[in-house]
Amino acid sequence: MILDLHIPTRILFGRGRIAEIGARTADIGGTALLVCGRHSARASGLLGTVETSLRAAGVTPVLFDRVTPDPRSDDIDDAVALASDRRCDVVIGLGGGSAVDAAKAVSAGLRHGPVGPLVATTITEEPLVPVIAVPTTAGSGAEVTKGAIITDVGRGLKAGIRGAALFPHTAVIDPRVLRTGTTVLARDAGFDALAHAVEGYVSRRANPVTRRYAEHALVLLADHLPRFVAGDTGPDILDNLALAALLGGFNVATASTCLPHRLQQAMGSVPAVPITHGRGLAMVYPEWLRRAYPFAQQQFDAIGEILGADDARAAVARVMSEAGIRGRLRDHGFDARHLDTMVGAVTGDIDNDPIPDADRETFRSILRASL
Repeated sequence: MILDLHIPTRILFGRGRIAEIGARTADIGGTALLVCGRHSARASGLLGTVETSLRAAGVTPVLFDRVTPDPRSDDIDDAVALASDRRCDVVIGLGGGSAVDAAKAVSAGLRHGPVGPLVATTITEEPLVPVIAVPTTAGSGAEVTKGAIITDVGRGLKAGIRGAALFPHTAVIDPRVLRTGTTVLARDAGFDALAHAVEGYVSRRANPVTRRYAEHALVLLADHLPRFVAGDTGPDILDNLALAALLGGFNVATASTCLPHRLQQAMGSVPAVPITHGRGLAMVYPEWLRRAYPFAQQQFDAIGEILGADDARAAVARVMSEAGIRGRLRDHGFDARHLDTMVGAVTGDIDNDPIPDADRETFRSILRASL
């Protein structure tokens, strides 16, 4: 057996850990670019809490609050210019996966210039401006992964900037901040975490370690996601969902993801039809499971057994139903006219998927069946 595991991010997990953000930032820098969206971090009071903690520790906060659900390269370039002008020496991503990915992309842009050309490339290992990730959703696991999903507006391409240099320096995971999200956000982020667990189990790069991560994450999500979506924000539920997302991030960093993630990223090539990452994944998952099942039947059956179902297809369908995740791509505005664009925009590691020799016709058939 040969294992290759590398997750260098320092992880600070637990209720109340957000209070440490100032001191932890002061350990590595004196001027911090705060990267977040326009509304939720401010409305929840979380942004104010972080700014107060930073100032108390002697760190100057510089705010960039224009992150969109699919971060755009032109916005990231603006953030890079602001950080450069203010001589920021640390970047804090405060929010869901989009905010954390945007922070990583800012770090890359500060060293390598315009961000658009970096999309769909790999940065070799070299020091970047340190990133502190503060996730506010239980889904992406971006706080411990080596990629940033960004839309290059020049090419109309949504893909990853990747490389070990993009691992955050520190992740501050405070389950209490999950209360700041909406039900829809919780549902979609939760499905992303579920997908990371499933794909981390059946990926061609899966190993005994990622499968153990996946097994635990699957149990946590099946037990707690439907209750969270229904409005139960008890501390144990928040703790376990945050842990499931973290375990999913470990899997992404080690075993990567499979074809559903490639297809969802390709949906970003149709900017007129916005869809969240988790919801886009959910729309293609039933058809992908049906097609992939014969090629990894033992692993998919094991997932079903973990979740108390006949196989992964039934198990995932049950979790989706219990969490209120329904619909098809057409319900979100996609139709057959978009197929060529999406198929042409698929990038990334296709060989990691259980389906052998997946090609453009494979992509097209899964997307068409998901409309």
